[in-house]
Amino acid sequence: MAKTLTDQQKLFLEVLFDEAGGDVVTAKKMAGYHPTYPTSSVMKTLQDEIVEATKTFLARNGPKAAIGIVSVLTNPTDLGVKEKLAAAKDILDRVGVVKTEKLDITSNGVFVLPAKRGDDDGD
Repeated sequence: MAKTLTDQQKLFLEVLFDEAGGDVVTAKKMAGYHPTYPTSSVMKTLQDEIVEATKTFLARNGPKAAIGIVSVLTNPTDLGVKEKLAAAKDILDRVGVVKTEKLDITSNGVFVLPAKRGDDDGD
């Protein structure tokens, strides 16, 4: 059952990943919470919604991460290219776009193992 959020909680979630730049204290202020209202209380009541918003934020930046990886082909000598590539790969991994690895197994014949000898054979 979905939790009904107040207008203030909705605003907090909206600004958290935009104008507040992920800073929960700034988002709390921008959403109009009283300065003495504990940030931990906001976080506790919106924990599940913050996790979902985080997933959405990462997914929203997935295309930018993909473009960042491809841009390395155009400018492979740019400064910080290794760090940008690592960050882009990490974002794509977290949103479910993972590198696929294939394992090729080939056989050139049949390998026959000797019969198994057990301790209870009486030998």
